Amino acid sequence: MKYIQRLTLTLILTTSFMLNGCAQNSKKETKQAAISVQQTATTYKVTFIELGSVRCIPCQKMQPIMKSVEEKYGSQVKVIFYDVWTPLGKPMADKYEIQAIPTQVFLDENGKEFFRHEGFFEEEELVNVLKTKGVK
Repeated sequence: MKYIQRLTLTLILTTSFMLNGCAQNSKKETKQAAISVQQTATTYKVTFIELGSVRCIPCQKMQPIMKSVEEKYGSQVKVIFYDVWTPLGKPMADKYEIQAIPTQVFLDENGKEFFRHEGFFEEEELVNVLKTKGVK
């Protein structure tokens, strides 16, 4: 019986140390991602953040639109994708308080959110949002 108790305690402690280490790494990666978004915002007219998942059908339909925006407006618009169903993307979902995926968040050159959309977003409508910030 004592053997089982020791084994259980060892497993609990080992798991605790492992999870704590993972949580610290995740926090560091999330902080780096947030710094990256802030630095990006100052170089581009608009930062377009797509919060979704590679396993979500509407999110998958956004991929070609994101690529097109990046190709057409890459010098003016920074496109960033976070898969919120992964440990790295989940904190970004919390940061932007998303309620549904996909969610598109648009930041101005100062890093302030100026527009948000939930669900699939047609390219033409998305481009109209970019144009409000001088993207040509």
